[in-house]
Amino acid sequence: MRILQLCNKPPYPPMDGGTKAMHNLTRGLLTAGHHVRVMCIHTPKHPFPVKDIPEDYARRTQINSVFVDTSLNVVDAFTDLVTSDNYNISRFFSPDMDIELIKLLSADRFDVVLLESLFMTPYIPTIRRYSLAKVILRSHNLEHVIQERIASGEKNILKRPYRRFLARQLKDYEMAVLDRVDGVAAISPADAQKFAEHGKPTPIATIPFGLIPEDYEVSLAKGPVPDFFHLGSMDWLPNEEGIRWLLTSLWPKVVKKHPRAQLHLAGNKMPKDLIRSKIEGATIKGRIKSAEDYMAKHDVMLVPLFSAGGMRVKIIEGMAMGKCVISTPVGAEGIEYTAGKDLLIAKNQTEFLQHMDRILRDPMEAVRIGTKARELVEQRYSDKRIVKDLLTFLRSTLRQ
Repeated sequence: MRILQLCNKPPYPPMDGGTKAMHNLTRGLLTAGHHVRVMCIHTPKHPFPVKDIPEDYARRTQINSVFVDTSLNVVDAFTDLVTSDNYNISRFFSPDMDIELIKLLSADRFDVVLLESLFMTPYIPTIRRYSLAKVILRSHNLEHVIQERIASGEKNILKRPYRRFLARQLKDYEMAVLDRVDGVAAISPADAQKFAEHGKPTPIATIPFGLIPEDYEVSLAKGPVPDFFHLGSMDWLPNEEGIRWLLTSLWPKVVKKHPRAQLHLAGNKMPKDLIRSKIEGATIKGRIKSAEDYMAKHDVMLVPLFSAGGMRVKIIEGMAMGKCVISTPVGAEGIEYTAGKDLLIAKNQTEFLQHMDRILRDPMEAVRIGTKARELVEQRYSDKRIVKDLLTFLRSTLRQ
């Protein structure tokens, strides 16, 4: 099968959840013997590090990228507000990218064009004009759900109505896309269900994030006092919201009951006020060299997300390493867990405290949960299974 993978940021190097989801799929499709061409945009936030791309990867994918300035522009945002366009989406469209896409589609034939995220959908008209390929949206998140949750938690009464408007506008756009694609590969069952509830005949499948379990060395909780950690990019608002709640509302209560408890936080764009803060039992860093090394050093992953959507890649990676994970239901969306067996779910502060207290009193609880977490990843989130499911879905759309 000949597949063109259009990405909203460079999939290499795989630095965050989105890039890892894209890169792992590329790797899996290539391993399965398919032809994959990668075309992406790069931005001020996500540059294209040509010198870091392995020669074999560059040769096999023929990856190329076009710079698009997606920086927020007040004038453009206001114009889109007046014209009812969606600025969150429209800022990813570039005439330069469109021209390069036309050149590629005019020179080569593809069976499938895989749109990585909603942000690549502005290029659908060009794809339809210059190619007979099936267009499949790989939905990493239901973007309007994230915006709805952020709006509901907005404390500024002046910003709240605007955020709600943006969420409604984004929902209308997201659902209208169903009429413009030949299929949707949603990353979580919850997202697939929300798409299906819209009543469109567009084929929808759940294709979650996958990895190669053997790439992750198991590192179970160790020592008489397991420590807690969180790792995530802090330029993503749901992460910052969750961490500030953790530090101000939850952690002081944990330390009061367990003075020896330790919390470790790290992530790109960590706010300076948090790095400078002196919080008992907490160590806060910014960007780190290796996420895997960082997770291996620590014991219990905390995921205090309240306004996210889709599927958290870091949780799957942590589970692959045998980490016990304590997450909100929102943070664990998309993962086929059994609460209390392979993942601990905390709906509120009280339940977070209960789980953390139990682990600090009985460290073997973290070992038991982590062992079952690794088993779940091996059974459900192996790349081989994910790629097989995706190819089955793509072939079904080609027959239509």
